[in-house]
Amino acid sequence: MFDASTSSVEFVTNPRWLDAEQNVAWRGLLVIANRALPQIERSLRAHGLLGVHYHIFVQLSAAPGRTLRLSELADSANLSQSRLTHRLRALVEGGEVEVSDDPDDHRAKNATLTAVGYARLAAIAPHHAEDVQRLIFDPLDEAQTTALSDALSAIAASLCEHPEYLNPQT
Repeated sequence: MFDASTSSVEFVTNPRWLDAEQNVAWRGLLVIANRALPQIERSLRAHGLLGVHYHIFVQLSAAPGRTLRLSELADSANLSQSRLTHRLRALVEGGEVEVSDDPDDHRAKNATLTAVGYARLAAIAPHHAEDVQRLIFDPLDEAQTTALSDALSAIAASLCEHPEYLNPQT
């Protein structure tokens, strides 16, 4: 039985119910989260990679020298430091990422995408792009794609402190 006196959940006395348009958007987002994203994850797994690993590859490939401090990589990949460390283990063991001391600050560590990792990213990226096109963008026209980009960038910017990673045009 639920005991409100021990719960950290606040009860909302005047909820802001979703209007009809918001309800449609919310249900659509749930379908994407529950159907499209798992399909994309399965496709990456077929290539022996998790989605989080792919995202790490992308972040490192876009960095100068394909290198980022671990703290910057965690931030840009929207991962906690401990989750990043855990996920990097397999990539380091596979020779796809190297972790080394930061030459400018020996207290910090850097992650570098190796040639092996970059080659793997280059091999998988066309398949991933095709999956994203097919599942997300093919049903949209140009105006809908722009609206989706604007809407999702605004939501993402409110959830993380790195909007520059979300909308490169800004």
